[in-house]
Amino acid sequence: MSKLTAAERDALPDSAFALPGRRYPIPDATHARDALARASEMLHKGHLSQEEYDTIHHKAEDVLRRERL
Repeated sequence: MSKLTAAERDALPDSAFALPGRRYPIPDATHARDALARASEMLHKGHLSQEEYDTIHHKAEDVLRRERL
């Protein structure tokens, strides 16, 4: 799992997070892959709605697509 220090996380713009409330940071491909894994886990445990999962999935895939280019 990728680690961000508190200072690094605080420095990220709101657009670097998949969900409001600065949840699921996805500033790069490593964090995007981690967000996908954690979101899937949380969806299956009932801690995320399908809509939240779909938002995370869409935004993380966008980050991964940009990193491949």
